[in-house]
Amino acid sequence: MSEVRERDGSKKYSPSTNGGTGKKGLQDGDTDSQDGSKGLKLKRQVGLISGIAMIVGTMIGSGIFVSPKGVLRQTESVGMSLIVWMLCGVLSIIGALCYAELGTVIPKSGGEYAYLLDTLGPIPAFLFSWISTIVLKPSSVSAITLTFGAYASQALFNTDGGDCDPPTITPKLFAAVAIVLILFINCASVKWATSVQVVFTAAKLTALVIIIIVGVIKLFQGEVANLTPPESFATSSLQPFAYGVAFYQGLWAYDGWNQLNYMTEELVNPYRNLPLAIIIGIPLVTVLYLMVNISYFTVMTPAELLSSNAVAVTFASRTLGPMAWIIPFFVCCSTFGAANGSVFASGRLAFVTAREGHTVDVLSMVHVKRYTPVPALIFQAVIALIMIIPGDFDTLVNYFSFTAWLFYGATVGALLILRYKRPDVHRPIKVPIFIPIIVLIASVYLVIAPIIDEPALEYLFALLFILAGLVFYVPFVHYKLELPFMKHITVFFQLLLEVAPSSHDYKTEEIEAA
Repeated sequence: MSEVRERDGSKKYSPSTNGGTGKKGLQDGDTDSQDGSKGLKLKRQVGLISGIAMIVGTMIGSGIFVSPKGVLRQTESVGMSLIVWMLCGVLSIIGALCYAELGTVIPKSGGEYAYLLDTLGPIPAFLFSWISTIVLKPSSVSAITLTFGAYASQALFNTDGGDCDPPTITPKLFAAVAIVLILFINCASVKWATSVQVVFTAAKLTALVIIIIVGVIKLFQGEVANLTPPESFATSSLQPFAYGVAFYQGLWAYDGWNQLNYMTEELVNPYRNLPLAIIIGIPLVTVLYLMVNISYFTVMTPAELLSSNAVAVTFASRTLGPMAWIIPFFVCCSTFGAANGSVFASGRLAFVTAREGHTVDVLSMVHVKRYTPVPALIFQAVIALIMIIPGDFDTLVNYFSFTAWLFYGATVGALLILRYKRPDVHRPIKVPIFIPIIVLIASVYLVIAPIIDEPALEYLFALLFILAGLVFYVPFVHYKLELPFMKHITVFFQLLLEVAPSSHDYKTEEIEAA
């Protein structure tokens, strides 16, 4: 649907004639409101501060507050667990720098999808979008909002400090409300979404600073028994592949380091702000995570930490007394902000894949006034809401996590291919060649290590599910099969949602490089 001026100057919305992709669906006279080109485009409204908040706010979710014990369980020692947390941060930084180079050579939203499509072709890109939009992104949003719901429920049913378990349905209701509210914010305005991210990022940083300050005080009081080498390394695991699972646990807390690459087309001056946000945001999170883990071990022994289901809450109950409620409150803020960032990014992925013709056309459309990808956001939110219904899908998510690093490795491999095929292309950011090689080797290790350490059929099922995407790719993408009723459905949603086809040509677009 496009906004067209009648002769008398009034507006009307005109559905695209084929209900299809952005370029064919535009009618004569339809122009982009920003630059006069065919189709609507997303506006560049994400600045440096918003970009840093998007990275930091998405990375800091529930992980650091709830489950550092996963790393400790696999490494079996305090010293090695801290080293794994540090290495996870280093891997996130260098991985993000590789993505920064890709994001400025191929300045399109969509992250891995856009880079795989440009270098390896449509099939790897489609398979990535298939697994990400159907499972990985929505399940991440659901898991984060369920954590929000669990803490909100505890606050509601234990106002007197008791230990009353809320009804099973309550956390799910809170999670559903959070998803719907986040969806409304993201559909209404990009500025609203980024402002929410800034506010909740400040809240979660406050929580981490409180934990760190308490930890520093404990260190000055001599509470270093769990941190003194060589004792802190004495019980370290000698199984090399067990550390692969430990890295998964740590990298779950760092997840979100690639968020800005999903919104490159909305980033102001990406040549400057993309790498700068990465250089500021991810090291900040790494330092905070290390300090928070050190603080945990000043209060709890390794055995006590392993027995806690909510490490930060246990920490608060032992150190903050009547103010212990402040940590669960900030966990709610943290998870809400992380879910907001995840919805923002996942909507852009669904939007870009549809724009390339890999999913239904309506998902590639933009609201004619708000310049937000409303259909794609709704699509991802609906899947996330459905995933809240079953009581436990953590196992599914765990076994699909290794596929994420399969595609991370493929994406970094795409960077190396670009270096070979297009050596003379303009690269505003160019990382040393050994950095993508290190990330590629790490990706291969993270894919095979958990399978060797704990072989399970679920890994095979996950791979088969990825390949099942070809069942849809071959008829609908390769052979361009069109179902006759899809035209009418597309027109209906264009009129209902007030959206119009979008367009983007990164090869001819001029990006401001202030």
